Amino acid sequence: MLSCGFLSFLRSRAEQEESDMTYRRFDDGNRSVDFVLAYNGEVQLEEHRRKREIFEANLRREGLQLEHNKVQRVHFIKIHAPAEVLYRYAEILKIKVPLKPIPGQEQIFAESAHEFKSCFTRMCRSLFSSVQLNTALFPEREGRIHLEFSRNYLDLYDKEHPNFFDASTRYSIINFILQRQHFVEGEETADNLGVEKLVQDGVYSCAYTLHDKDDRDRLLKEWANVSKWKNLQPLDQIKDYFGAKVALYFAWLGFYTQMLIPISVLGILCFFYGFLTWSNDPISRDICDDNGTIMCPQCDRSCDYWRLNETCTSSKFNYLIDNNMTVVFALAMSIWAVAYLEFWKRYSAGLVHRWGLTGFNHHVEHPRPQYLAKISRSKKLSGKSELQDENGKRPILDPDVPFWSIKFLPNFTSYSIMILFICISVIAIAGIIIYRMAQRASHSILGSENSMTFKVMILPMTAGIIDLIVISMLDLVYSSLAVKLTNYEYCRTQTEYDESLTIKNYVFQFVNYYSSLFYIAFLKGKFVGYPAKYNRVLGFRQEECNPGGCLMELCMQLVIIMAGKQAVNAIVEMLIPYLMRTFKELSYRHGWHKNNKDQRLVPYNQFTEDYNLLPAENNSLYAEYLEMVVQFGFITLFSLAFPLAPLLALLNNVIEVRLDAIKMLRFVRRPVGMRARDIGVWHSIMTVVTRIAVASSAMIIAFSTNLIPKIVYAASMGDPELNNYLNFTLAVFNTKDFQVEPLLGGSQFVNETQCRYTEFRNPPWHEQPYKRPMIYWKILTGRLAFIVIYQNIINMLQGILRWAVPDVSGRLLKRITRENFLLREHIIDYEKQHAMQQAQMTVNGLRQRTTDTQAPGYDDATTFV
Repeated sequence: MLSCGFLSFLRSRAEQEESDMTYRRFDDGNRSVDFVLAYNGEVQLEEHRRKREIFEANLRREGLQLEHNKVQRVHFIKIHAPAEVLYRYAEILKIKVPLKPIPGQEQIFAESAHEFKSCFTRMCRSLFSSVQLNTALFPEREGRIHLEFSRNYLDLYDKEHPNFFDASTRYSIINFILQRQHFVEGEETADNLGVEKLVQDGVYSCAYTLHDKDDRDRLLKEWANVSKWKNLQPLDQIKDYFGAKVALYFAWLGFYTQMLIPISVLGILCFFYGFLTWSNDPISRDICDDNGTIMCPQCDRSCDYWRLNETCTSSKFNYLIDNNMTVVFALAMSIWAVAYLEFWKRYSAGLVHRWGLTGFNHHVEHPRPQYLAKISRSKKLSGKSELQDENGKRPILDPDVPFWSIKFLPNFTSYSIMILFICISVIAIAGIIIYRMAQRASHSILGSENSMTFKVMILPMTAGIIDLIVISMLDLVYSSLAVKLTNYEYCRTQTEYDESLTIKNYVFQFVNYYSSLFYIAFLKGKFVGYPAKYNRVLGFRQEECNPGGCLMELCMQLVIIMAGKQAVNAIVEMLIPYLMRTFKELSYRHGWHKNNKDQRLVPYNQFTEDYNLLPAENNSLYAEYLEMVVQFGFITLFSLAFPLAPLLALLNNVIEVRLDAIKMLRFVRRPVGMRARDIGVWHSIMTVVTRIAVASSAMIIAFSTNLIPKIVYAASMGDPELNNYLNFTLAVFNTKDFQVEPLLGGSQFVNETQCRYTEFRNPPWHEQPYKRPMIYWKILTGRLAFIVIYQNIINMLQGILRWAVPDVSGRLLKRITRENFLLREHIIDYEKQHAMQQAQMTVNGLRQRTTDTQAPGYDDATTFV
């Protein structure tokens, strides 16, 4: 137990430690703490102690410097990597670092800057000067040419440049070493190596890197601050602090948010167009002015007839999203999606080159320790993994793993379970649809189901909320299961692991989040039948669209799921970590949970402060990417049902950038920096979603809006003003032909002999009553023709845009070519000078030896006595 006096000492020291030289350094005050291992000093298991000793001895053998801190219950091991270790592993890992200025590079950079700084660019910078970074805190970096590190060219590198072995690079090198050290003597296999295995077995409680107080405070003030929402992001400093992978995420999120601005403006204009032309819509005007049209009951027995003008309000709201601008907005959204992806590739190429990651790919990555351990445990691969070289010493730990005999079964099992969960999700959505059909909650909760407010607004909203709850629950269960399924597979590198996890998760999330929206857009009201012969599911009639169409209900469902998901994510990402941290602080201050030994750790320096933060996982960015890509799907697949969806996404993302930054700086331990040249498989996923969105938009316009029926009606009936269009869309039904007679009781419509319903069918007095008329087939042909024409036009425009916008700009390609030429010439000159120096040293040595042999008294060693 820690004494009260000692706790007081630690508290007083914590107040003074900020100015202490050892706040995040070794006790000598000179060597920085690059990595920390922590374990419970009160648990003295001999096996754990022995593993720690072996592991730490291997770390020292690699050249790392260790120092123990055993002041409190939790013992810490501070790790420092000297320059020799960094140099050795930077060469192994093929890390690029900046060179000293090369003669001629100034001309390349100056010409590139001159081409970039056009009049338009300078004008934009002056107009938007308020959003620029504070150059005093984040000075602009000088351009440098990068070269893979080699100790042979040590004199060529700019050791004073901020990117020369910055913090994220040092941490990644140390993490690489930690992941590949054994902790068992005499049995050094892939199953007993790596710090992750030690943490998993409880030998260490955690292993983490440290936040830097000065850099973190600067980023918290100027970047991770909601009040700075309009400012640009300091991407270079983010890369130095978190590594390229995290920096690329924030660069992508910022770019995506900026690209939402033009499409949000267009969505606002489309919405205002519908608002301004509200009174000119012939459909809503005819519905509101109608007093005599009686509509057929919308359910069996308990539903009554109803008047068409009861849907006056809903028809007006429907016009806001189903008007002449709908096609224009859908067309613009399809072009915007491709433009956004293509321009992102160009923008990211410039970032990656500036950070010295051009040419980096996953083939440079080393195998995951978990992968090597899995191979060592495999009986089929044990013979291959235990082969030795010609000296009989070094085992080959990375053999070729055949797909059909080894990888097929884990992959098949993993994706089969994914398909099972997709089926569960579809069944859940089907259950909600049955709820909507049955309207079970109408009398007990929401009042009369004959109310138009209930049918048009309340029932879709409650169904949407229930849908959101089910989606969130399935998401929570499957997300944890997907990690276990991916661990079961043979993923060689971390990139392969991340891509496999991402694909499985996103395919499930695609069905989970979008299936109810696809149902409303493409299935609801399309196969209802007619009053004399309704199509039924489990005895219930299928749902019908309102006379104005299903687009408004699709809009409501989209808003509920999209906004609800963003709210849930905000709670999970920010509120829960904040509450956990606050609870720990209050527990320590007020002495709650005194039996909990974790509360006795008093933070008095950087590594004790960071110990209580949430752990940073390798796939910590997965949830952030998934949230944004699902949002991208919402606005590309369904935003024509709600033109303000991009605006909602924009408002959310402006805050999301800052909240993610706050979370990573305040609540999460500093992640190990990882190299990356792009956002990985997420770009391919968004490309596929963009292609699906074209077909989705075409089908929604064709089957869920009134565009095609209006065009066919105007052309066939010679009524371009659409004065009789509403009557054209309503079929007549004779009430004596009901399949199931409604129980009207004291209804005012007891004596009605006819009612109307939304369909294109012959009237009862026709020689073929209730059959499809010729106009229906004309409309269907028009819809199918529109889908084909629309998709071909959009695909052609997208193809032209992809061709016109190359992945890497011509200016950057020219710069890379010139830099590579200059670099080759510089290395050749350096090699020549080095060779000349070596030759001169050899000549000088020979001359010295000749002089010595001619000196008086020289005794020739070859003279025999």
